[in-house]
Amino acid sequence: MSAILEVSGLSKRFGGVQAVNGVDFEIAEGEIFGLIGPNGAGKTTLFNLINGVIPPDTGEVVFKGETITGMAPYNVVRKGLARTHQIVKPLNDMTVLDNVTVGACFGAEHLPLKAAAKAARESLETVGLADRAEMLAGHLNIASKKRLEIARALAGRPQLLLLDETLAGLNPTEVEHMIGVIRRIREERGISILMIEHLMQVIMQLSDRIMVLNFGEKLAEGQPEEIAHDKIVIEAYLGDADLANRLMEES
Repeated sequence: MSAILEVSGLSKRFGGVQAVNGVDFEIAEGEIFGLIGPNGAGKTTLFNLINGVIPPDTGEVVFKGETITGMAPYNVVRKGLARTHQIVKPLNDMTVLDNVTVGACFGAEHLPLKAAAKAARESLETVGLADRAEMLAGHLNIASKKRLEIARALAGRPQLLLLDETLAGLNPTEVEHMIGVIRRIREERGISILMIEHLMQVIMQLSDRIMVLNFGEKLAEGQPEEIAHDKIVIEAYLGDADLANRLMEES
């Protein structure tokens, strides 16, 4: 299976802080690739480097065989790479449907309004918000706002979706619902996913492979079982071997 995303030697420093340091990895087409690490490990900075929010000091980002390093975010989206944000910021005074239609208008296919609305409704169906299409986005609870954030990204018809802590702040029932949404995105739409998540049982359950960041550097990469039993990862992040065993049993 060919790589949809190739990251090589990516680095970024902010003053005296080396936020990301020489990170290399690849994501295959159709793969769910998990990104974990302690707070401050550089995970969101890595997302920002990939989708063009900030330029790297060194390194290269190749998407579908094309170098997109330092490309502006709106151009990255046009290439077929979309993302969500940890802190959701919907257009509160617009309807749920209109929020998602905006994503379609400025997505990979730059759809005209009628086609964008159709794509928006399809995305709302995928995330389970079709029945709230005419509701003002500001009236949604946090779980629904997170689903709205995903729908807005999906409406742009990406081939790679970056999810930044989509499950943060959700209760167990909401988490299970979101797991189903993420699986549908891959299974029904064939979209590759790069996801940051702190809920370890979820990342182990969903990911085909996982990369661990620590102090901006890649600590480990491999299948969930390999990561859960990696001694260096346990020491730096998971904490103990018993936890690792429980995570694998739950997944």
